[in-house]
Amino acid sequence: MQLQGPVFVGVPLLGPILICMFTPNDLSDWCEDDRKLSWCPPHKVILPVWATIYSVMGYASYLVWKDLGGGFRWPLALPLGLYTFQLTLSWTFLVLFLTANNPGLALLDLLLLYGLVASMVLIWQPINKLAALLLLPYLAWLTVTTAITYRLWRDSLCPAYQP
Repeated sequence: MQLQGPVFVGVPLLGPILICMFTPNDLSDWCEDDRKLSWCPPHKVILPVWATIYSVMGYASYLVWKDLGGGFRWPLALPLGLYTFQLTLSWTFLVLFLTANNPGLALLDLLLLYGLVASMVLIWQPINKLAALLLLPYLAWLTVTTAITYRLWRDSLCPAYQP
C-alpha cells in the first residue's frame, strides 16, 4: 500500500474523532436508559464498530481509486463522489443519533445512507470486487442501526409502545 492508502483509511475516521472530541459528555443515552432495547449495543461498542467500518470502507475506497488509475481523473467522479456523499451522511447520522437526540432525522439520514451504500456496492463491483465485498459488513451494520433508530423513533412518537 502506497502513502495514499493510509490517508484513505484515516480520512473516514475524522468524523468519529471530531464527534468524540467536541461532544465527550453530551452523548445521547438512547441505548442506556429505560428505553434500552435488549439488542441495542452500548455506546462502548457503537463507536468502535463505526470506527472499524470506516477504516474498512476507507481501504475499499483506496482499492477503487487505485484500480481507476488514481489521481483526480473523471472516471473517479461517480464512484468516489458517492463515497464522499455517503461518508458525509454517515457522520451526520452519528451527530443526529449520538448527540442531537433526534431519532426521526437520524432515521431519514440512515435510509438515504443505506441506498447510497447499496449503490456503491453495485457501482464498485465491476471496478474492484473486494472493495464491493468490504462494504457488505457496513450494510449489515446499517440494518441493525436502522432497526434500533426506527424503534427509538417509534417509541418517541408513540409512548404506548415503550416497555
